[in-house]
Amino acid sequence: MKKLLSASIMCADLLNMERSVREIERAGIDYLHIDIMDGSFVPNITLGFDLINAVKQITDMPLDVHMMVNEPSRFLELMKLSENDILCVHYESELHIARTLEAIKKKGIKAGLAINPGTSVDTFRYLTELIDMALVMTVNPGFAGQRIIPCAERKVRDTRGLLDSLGKKDIPIEVDGNISPENGIKMSRAGADIFVLGTSALFLKDKEMSEAASSLRAVL
Repeated sequence: MKKLLSASIMCADLLNMERSVREIERAGIDYLHIDIMDGSFVPNITLGFDLINAVKQITDMPLDVHMMVNEPSRFLELMKLSENDILCVHYESELHIARTLEAIKKKGIKAGLAINPGTSVDTFRYLTELIDMALVMTVNPGFAGQRIIPCAERKVRDTRGLLDSLGKKDIPIEVDGNISPENGIKMSRAGADIFVLGTSALFLKDKEMSEAASSLRAVL
């Protein structure tokens, strides 16, 4: 499966968003990763639905929307997403997560399912028919700049093994959290396919984004 890069715009220049998006486009990144946080599911509040809709108006890049909110089903109608976009919700965020995934699919959007570091990969077992992507958090969600959790590589490998054993080799695994080039190599070897990139690998002060992206593709 092709390795794909997803740029976390939480780490971009938020005061010059359109300029940041253009830079990401020129670097040949595959997805724009947009984190939505509510201050309840995670102890932080970040980007909102108006930003998602505004970004959709200025780029044809597919969005990779990561909802770190309680009961994300309440907000599905607020986002103007299309069939090439991914809308990822957390298993831990809903009592009836299958119902939420079904609602996402009915909107014609790709559905992603995320799990926190403490959640078992077996969570994916009975939901594979409803998802287009499996997101394995490699840090505790909520803040950029955290250290990767020690068992991240093993967890990605276990997830890949589970999906493959269920005949779901076509479901890509996304990793999110401190994906530096070194950690990216480890996650790639473990079976990860989509890499959420922030200040550890893409938004660097001493390297152009296009150069950073090229370097990452070469090693992943």
